Amino acid sequence: MVQEHQRYPSPTIQTEHFVRVNNRRTIEISGVKEVDSFDNEEFLLQTVMGYMMIRGENLQIKNLDVEQGNVAIKGKIHELSYMDEQQGDKTKGLFSKLFK
Repeated sequence: MVQEHQRYPSPTIQTEHFVRVNNRRTIEISGVKEVDSFDNEEFLLQTVMGYMMIRGENLQIKNLDVEQGNVAIKGKIHELSYMDEQQGDKTKGLFSKLFK
């Protein structure tokens, strides 16, 4: 008699990614894997779509939901950019500056 093994669904990995900016004062981001670094002028986030850098003034985490991968940041937002894989050297340079 051959027994069938029951299969369990694997945990779902969030692949959806959205960014919502409201009047350059708040930004909500989904699909965040990790907050790599942050201070009041710059956030570096690892998202499902690559690394994202947010620059501005008086930046603060308004909401952080690690389980769902959601982050909300408040402050004056000046710049939002993605760092593609081809820009890996820039990311490495940034990390080396952060951890000196």
